[in-house]
Amino acid sequence: MGRSIFRHPSRASPDARPASPAHVPDAPVTRTRWLITLVSFAGAVGASIWLVWSSWPQQGGSLVLPWSAHLLAAGAAISEVTLRAIKIALSARAIGVPLTVWTALRVSLGGDFGAAVTPARSGAEPARFLIMAEARTPVAGAVLVLWLELVLEMLSLATIAVVIALFFKYDAGGAVKSVVAVIGAYAATVLGASAFGIALSRNNANGPPPRWAARVGLHAGRWRTIQRSLRQLRDGVGRVRGANKALMFGSYVSSALHVAFRLCVLPALVLTSFPEVPFERLVAWPLALLYGAAVVPAPGGGGAVELAFKQTLGETIPVAIFGAALVWWRFYTFYVYIVAGALVAGSAVMRALRKKGEEGPVGAALAAADAPAPPRRGTPTTAA
Repeated sequence: MGRSIFRHPSRASPDARPASPAHVPDAPVTRTRWLITLVSFAGAVGASIWLVWSSWPQQGGSLVLPWSAHLLAAGAAISEVTLRAIKIALSARAIGVPLTVWTALRVSLGGDFGAAVTPARSGAEPARFLIMAEARTPVAGAVLVLWLELVLEMLSLATIAVVIALFFKYDAGGAVKSVVAVIGAYAATVLGASAFGIALSRNNANGPPPRWAARVGLHAGRWRTIQRSLRQLRDGVGRVRGANKALMFGSYVSSALHVAFRLCVLPALVLTSFPEVPFERLVAWPLALLYGAAVVPAPGGGGAVELAFKQTLGETIPVAIFGAALVWWRFYTFYVYIVAGALVAGSAVMRALRKKGEEGPVGAALAAADAPAPPRRGTPTTAA
């Protein structure tokens, strides 16, 4: 019998060295970075306030929704993040990487927090990697788990998009076309990056950097960091081929379900008050908005998501609850994850964002993973 994914493994896999965080002082986060983040979040909050004010009904409105709406929306959010953690834990177990559901939950929420407070979501992967490194996940396994998460997310989004295209007939044109465009762009990005990485891992995993690397600013130090990841990717491809098919399928199902639950938040908020609103638009447009927001460089979207919400759903959601639907939809699909991520993994995320040096945040995370583990209590140490 294999060990449960809910229980911390007693030892790492035999074919990979466990990772451990480096104990080095943190460099201060630049004021410019925090200023950009604060301005962007101020823009998001300001956009919400303006949209609520401009759409407020003359006969009076309210930001209060029924308790049933909040219970359903909160249940959908909790189910979504739980299934996302199970997805990561199952995919890790399928390739022999020891990762518990609790660690996977911290990885998910920590990545959400890191993505929300950095431009172009650039802090997500360094934060996730460092959380796994501090949980003593094998270095090569951590890189592979992050890559598998992207691939499974792409496959599940493609599945949801096909279901929407086949079964959602109401006003299908605009919403479905937007969903297909967003998912197609996401799939092309993931597949293109994967193919490029595999090609590099076969030809450039060792030796000096190629000429094109210097042209794009990848000097020797950064190229060594990239080569380290390329070697891990090359070794990991073979592990994926021999992965446990049942666990991988369970991970895929969990991934599809977590996307489905995330799309249930807006219907839960709106249909409890106005059940006649078309369900299809309340599902299709949020899918395009949530995943299309990844292309917005500003942390938190800078108000772009709120404005797009008004543009796409302003004529669908009744004016009496439009402001409430916007505010609570953003809360249950964005802000609650920031708060949860700060609570369960905030310190690790901030360490990932503060790591400085020539290799950048990803390199700092990899360096942290490569550092020797501190001695356990009761273990004799040698003098320097």
